[in-house]
Amino acid sequence: MSQIQALDFSVDLMRALLWQYNDAARLEALVRQKQEWYDANQSAFWSDWVADVFDLRTANDFGLSVWAIILDIPLAITTAQSPTQPGKWAFGEFRKNFTHGNFAASTSSSLTTEQKRLILRLRYFQLITSGAVPEINTFFADLFGEFGPAYVLDGYDMTAFYVFNFALSSKVRTVLTEFDLLPRPAGVKVSHVVIGQANGWGFEQYRKNFNNGNFNHA
Repeated sequence: MSQIQALDFSVDLMRALLWQYNDAARLEALVRQKQEWYDANQSAFWSDWVADVFDLRTANDFGLSVWAIILDIPLAITTAQSPTQPGKWAFGEFRKNFTHGNFAASTSSSLTTEQKRLILRLRYFQLITSGAVPEINTFFADLFGEFGPAYVLDGYDMTAFYVFNFALSSKVRTVLTEFDLLPRPAGVKVSHVVIGQANGWGFEQYRKNFNNGNFNHA
């Protein structure tokens, strides 16, 4: 997904004029006006369509909604509320039968545009990749490069271990867990760890030596 074929949406209407009409000033003026309309509308429309819909790296919320349908991945996280949570609908002293009727409640958490792009690009890559470690790491360098190092390690026992050396939002971490988006070959078990959380244990400004002691956490 790093490269998209360059598309030329320009239309040269002047080529439609036959040579014998080269001196037809009014006809040529009409064609030029039509050419200006095409330049301002037709070419601009398709250029915007590529940027706003077709290209996942720049797609807006509408384009991402279209891609979500194509890739069959939701763009909101829905979680059921606990039946024992205070202040919620339920029955009896111990809030029995809470999830068996019409009073069961859930919450929906929306994602930012950047989070949607990240998740949809992960899903797209998951569908087209062979799952080779070098291929995944090349893609991760492009996908997460602006945030920090992210890579996968082969456990050589049908397992793969993903490392994110920067903070992931709680929403993105939930999506990675709930929707199983991390690419891998069939039959390989994956796990991931985030070692760049802002509130994690570490040393000095850049949390040096974080992984070499007993403070590392997954």
